[in-house]
Amino acid sequence: MKRELASVYRCPATTEPLSLKDEVLQGDEVVSGFLVSPSGNRFPIDEGVPNLVWPQQLTGADKDVRAFYDGRVDAYDQYLPLTFATFRENEAEIRRGMVDLLRLKPGQRVLEIGAGTGRDSEVISLQLGSSGEFFCQDIAPGMLARNRERLARQGLRAHFSLSNASHLPFADHYFDAVFQFGGVGEFSDIGGFFREVSRVTKVGSRVVVGDESMPPWLRDTTFAKVLTFTNAQFAAPLPLGHLPVAARDVRLRWIIGGTFYLIDFSMGEGEPYADFDFEIPGVRGGTHRSRYFGQLEGVKPETKQLASQARQKLGVSMHEWLDALVRREAEKVLRDGHE
Repeated sequence: MKRELASVYRCPATTEPLSLKDEVLQGDEVVSGFLVSPSGNRFPIDEGVPNLVWPQQLTGADKDVRAFYDGRVDAYDQYLPLTFATFRENEAEIRRGMVDLLRLKPGQRVLEIGAGTGRDSEVISLQLGSSGEFFCQDIAPGMLARNRERLARQGLRAHFSLSNASHLPFADHYFDAVFQFGGVGEFSDIGGFFREVSRVTKVGSRVVVGDESMPPWLRDTTFAKVLTFTNAQFAAPLPLGHLPVAARDVRLRWIIGGTFYLIDFSMGEGEPYADFDFEIPGVRGGTHRSRYFGQLEGVKPETKQLASQARQKLGVSMHEWLDALVRREAEKVLRDGHE
């Protein structure tokens, strides 16, 4: 870990800044020591990789997932190409196409969540180039170690850290792009993952996320049943309900034989914009905002009919007439103290 990265990482529990303690250096590399928060949380650095997993003692699904992937690093790289071979897809082309959706530019800051053994990390690092900052995150030490070896063999650069996807150890609005492929279905808190993605990305940043999930129109086919028998993750629901409110220009497609979803979007700010205040032409009148926020209790059918006749005689919209009438009468009651 580069010494200057101490100012980049944040406490995954509180998002407080971290400071180095008891560090051992080799040049400008911190090979061991601790990152410590003002609240007293201490995160070890081992062989140059900070362990920012939170909670520090994993339980449940997170503990099981870490153990599972740490126990099958070799098998993962050996057998994963079979997924692409099953559908006669070119793995390199698929991965380049996914990373292309990030629209990377020199000098950007990029985060890969659940980076695994680095099959996508290699593509991202190549596209980003040496002027950018590339951070690889994973919860499984064994997978991340293989990733480091892979990139080192290629002479590629990245910063590595251990953490979980729903407690990212980075400052708010730090990244220009975030990538995650093949891990969402394993996350114990998918909603928390997307909330964290929203927190650590800038307005205008690009996000690409994908995983197994059979499209709805194929779920009852023999094709789907055979694949799901081998891997239950193909039956997983789409995570569309977890996307952040600020997601803009969202696109959904299925890739790799039509069995993996891929979602890409740009990060906006808050809810989308809409003009709710223009006057709506016609008999009812009013605006979208007045129709929603200005609702009053209903009237009897005969009263509504009389109101309609009065409005028509005056030549105004129902909104214009009622708004003026209700305001006038309300002000009169408030002023005179009686109806």
